[in-house]
Amino acid sequence: MEIKPIKTEAGYEAALKEIEKLWGSNYGSPEGDKLDVLVTLVEAYEEEHYPIMPPDPIEAILHYMENQGLSECDLEPYLGSRPCVSEVLNRQRSLSLDMIRKLHNGLGIPADILVQPYSLLKFEQF
Repeated sequence: MEIKPIKTEAGYEAALKEIEKLWGSNYGSPEGDKLDVLVTLVEAYEEEHYPIMPPDPIEAILHYMENQGLSECDLEPYLGSRPCVSEVLNRQRSLSLDMIRKLHNGLGIPADILVQPYSLLKFEQF
C-alpha cells in the first residue's frame, strides 16, 4: 500500500486494513514505521470526519457517579443540600462556578467538561 493522505472513506477503510496487517510490528522496523505513519493519518481523518463531542456536564457527573458507586448524597459536599443535588441532576438548576470547582477539585471531573453549556428542563407552574 502506498502511503498518502486519507481523503475518502475508501482510503480510510484501506488504511484500517493495512494497520490490522501491520499490528504488532517491531518499533523502528520499516513495518513499524509504516504502522506509525498510517495510525497518524487515520487519527487525523477520524478527528475531522468522526469528531467525538464531549459529554454534557450532567451526563459526565452521572457517569462518574455510576463508575465510582456514588449516590446523590455523596454529591452534597460538592453541590449543596440534597434538594439542590436533585435539582442539578434533574436539570432544574445550573451548575454554579463554585460547584464546578468543587466537582473538579474533589472528584477529578474535568473542568472543561463541566463548563460546557447544557439545557435545563422548563417546568410550567400552575
